[in-house]
Amino acid sequence: MEMQSPGGSAGQSHPLFGGALSAVLPHSATDISELREIPDNQEVFAHAHTDQSLIVELVEYQGQVADQDAARYHFEDIAGSNKALEPGAFEVTSVVPLPKSELCLADCSSAWMLTGTQCVSKFNEEARNTVTLHLGLFRLPQFSTDVLITFNDPQSISPDSSSAASAGTHREPWTVQDFQRLLQTLTLHNPELFG
Repeated sequence: MEMQSPGGSAGQSHPLFGGALSAVLPHSATDISELREIPDNQEVFAHAHTDQSLIVELVEYQGQVADQDAARYHFEDIAGSNKALEPGAFEVTSVVPLPKSELCLADCSSAWMLTGTQCVSKFNEEARNTVTLHLGLFRLPQFSTDVLITFNDPQSISPDSSSAASAGTHREPWTVQDFQRLLQTLTLHNPELFG
């Protein structure tokens, strides 16, 4: 096993949506579609040893939402589906534009990375876990599509949560750098995906 230099172009590009897109996924990523049914517009990966997960999702382009507000729009949408919409249950800490010069997906009209937190409970348990959410958003108005990439990074696992047992064994969790590399390497191979 050769050592990868930090910051190097480690990792192979992984086909997404049957090869219509591809990106470099972080190490230890397990394709959840092999375990359970995933909607056609999503690709879901979980870290083999932590509770971290990554979702690549094709959603309808929201033309009424300005580019600089779009990441927050989707973040609040996720908070809604996570039932984390009460006051204080979610917070946006930063939204930054991603320079197109650093992206493989040059077709996007703009790209953004949002970082925030949500308090979510798993499987309708009472116990709530604080999850740091990194959200990458690529806007493709010409395809009426927003590509949304979500990195769920649970911070404090409540001891009452079913995930508590696995939290003690933190083996090389994914980092924001892993996520940024995924965003930067996202590549479109077949626009018919959006048709």
